[in-house]
Amino acid sequence: MQWDAMRRGRMAESLAARARAVDDALSAVYPDAHCALNHDGPYQLLVATVLSAQTTDARVNTVTPELFTRFPDAAALAAADPEELEAIIRPLGMQRTRAERLIGLGLGLSGRFDGVVPSDRKALASLPGVGRKTAHVVLGNAFGIPAITVDTHVGRLARRLGWTEQTDPLRVERDIAALWEQERWTDGCHRLIEHGRAVCHARSPRCGDCPLAAEALCPRVGL
Repeated sequence: MQWDAMRRGRMAESLAARARAVDDALSAVYPDAHCALNHDGPYQLLVATVLSAQTTDARVNTVTPELFTRFPDAAALAAADPEELEAIIRPLGMQRTRAERLIGLGLGLSGRFDGVVPSDRKALASLPGVGRKTAHVVLGNAFGIPAITVDTHVGRLARRLGWTEQTDPLRVERDIAALWEQERWTDGCHRLIEHGRAVCHARSPRCGDCPLAAEALCPRVGL
């Protein structure tokens, strides 16, 4: 039993070292990786992240300039005319549901937090339309609090790299947290996302162009 424990410990150390090497390699390829949602401050990032559910960051960026001009803070969002709000976000689809969610978010921020976005995960997750992933985006990118954001790219790459076998985002998050130091969490996820978008696609990953394959850091080359 002691030998098994020692072997498991060595395997965990080896996996953690490889996970750090992956992040180092991706840092060289994507030195400017950052949140793809255009924003200025916690309020804008929170609203943009809530809007990004079931659509792309690029599409959200097409509607937020007008949205933030018309509704620059939580109080304005809480008092928004639903039809006006729906018209602005219509390009994203599901505009009625999204509008209701944003108004609820504005009311929650105004009524419970004096219009200020909280820097606490539990408080953030208590707001309408805000789940753990959204809270982590805001914590990591608006407040500089280390946070792991498991989107489809991060989950897919973590499994392909052998860091986890899990599909549940919370379990994937915990497995990554066990491998990376906290200072890697936020930007490391941005680098995984960039790599997932550019090279490690869900279908037909471009393994021939992958720096991780070239450095023998990926065990799933040729998927």
